[in-house]
Amino acid sequence: MTAPPLLQTKSLTKRYGSVNVLSDVTMHARDGEIHALVGANGAGKSTLCKIISGLVPASGGTMKFDGNDYRPENKQSSESVGIQIVQQELNLIGTLSVAENLFLTRLPNRGGVLRGRDLHHQARAVLDRFGLTAIETHTAVESLGVGHQQMVEIATALARDCRLLILDEPTAALTGRESQQLFEHLRRLRDEGVGIIYISHRLDEVASLSDRITILRDGRFVETRDTASMTTDEMIALMSGEEAAGQIAEHQTYRRDEIAMRVRQITSGFVNDVSFDVRRGERFGITGLIGSGRTELLRAIFGADVATAGEVELTDVKDGQLFSHPADAVAAGLAMVTEDRKQNGLLLSQSIITNTTLCSLRPQFSRGGLLRIGDEERIASSMVTNLETHCEHIDQSVGTLSGGNQQKIAIAKWLVHDAEVFLFDEPTRGIDVAARRRIYRLIESLAKNDKACVIVSSDLEELLETCDAIAVMCDGKMVETFQRDKWSREKIMQASFSGYVS
Repeated sequence: MTAPPLLQTKSLTKRYGSVNVLSDVTMHARDGEIHALVGANGAGKSTLCKIISGLVPASGGTMKFDGNDYRPENKQSSESVGIQIVQQELNLIGTLSVAENLFLTRLPNRGGVLRGRDLHHQARAVLDRFGLTAIETHTAVESLGVGHQQMVEIATALARDCRLLILDEPTAALTGRESQQLFEHLRRLRDEGVGIIYISHRLDEVASLSDRITILRDGRFVETRDTASMTTDEMIALMSGEEAAGQIAEHQTYRRDEIAMRVRQITSGFVNDVSFDVRRGERFGITGLIGSGRTELLRAIFGADVATAGEVELTDVKDGQLFSHPADAVAAGLAMVTEDRKQNGLLLSQSIITNTTLCSLRPQFSRGGLLRIGDEERIASSMVTNLETHCEHIDQSVGTLSGGNQQKIAIAKWLVHDAEVFLFDEPTRGIDVAARRRIYRLIESLAKNDKACVIVSSDLEELLETCDAIAVMCDGKMVETFQRDKWSREKIMQASFSGYVS
């Protein structure tokens, strides 16, 4: 007899009040396969996986795991049968060490006393097995970059008994090299018989990594097919319910001769003596390996971190300066979409209206010290429509939105603000393929209107598609800048590794 699927869901439904997030979803996942789960933001992918892993209860429907009835009461009960989940948003404790996070619920002890040497020995073995040899077990997690934190969280899941591993956008903060390292481990786990449910908006990853694909749309099951029988255009068509469209047109540059921002010899912590110019209408990409200093550079320019040397000169502020606070940078004409939207980009408990207009209250939305509520509502509604943000209403708190829709709000607040230079740090992280195209078009429209855009991204393909020039950071320095007609993937990658080879 054929063995039953490792996981079966039948008619799963999830309701929040009167809103159906999932409706009658039936699917199954096998052991020894990588099963991709794809769909646009709000399709229900993360909700389905939270139900499977016991993080939220289903409103209806049934599940079986390994042939037995399965209804987890919480995350611990799902882990007890071997289901591990790594969510899109990191779930580590920043003040604890890497080793303590890896074994948080099962710290080695004797008589209630922590056996520190054993803890760090076991943690070292886990990190080495996962290829994270450069991460020290005593390091506080909060001191790591987002990409390394993501790798630690995945390693934490694999350090436990695991029969079904659920990964929600695991490569959103990883470089190409780190992603390939992860894929090698996933293929090894698959060959060892572990079942893997893999959520990603990066359809090239899905096509090359997965064995089967399940499509969700608007909380409903659409289709499950072998990956080999489906093209990316077909995936997009099934996700959207219409023929694939919206392919990016041939790149057009709007770059002018006038310089919008000069950065000279910026030094801040890990960033060392970085200089570059960005012109009006230019889309200037910055790439590099995790830890190369990309995010730290933007934060120093924006005044979020204190720069110890250098200067920033803007068109309307001729005298070079260092911004001591983001408010000064905003007043001078800078805007920044941060990498970590929850910690640094949004007020999660506040409404879409509040977050959208937050950076532009004066003078756009106030008169005589009083807020012009009607104007706020109109612009927030307009941004929701333009970005196709999925929400119930514009009074809804941003914390209740999906990760991708939160990112749209984080970008919207700066689109409302009339800045001259936009700093984008991972602008499409966690955003589905259709929304990603809309963000690209929005950035293009900024360039067309003479705005300068600096775009940091771990996704080299994203920069190759959208930018006029790409600069490479390595070991805290900007080592080379490539123009569109001169670059190649090989040259960019060589520059990215240049500081790590003799």
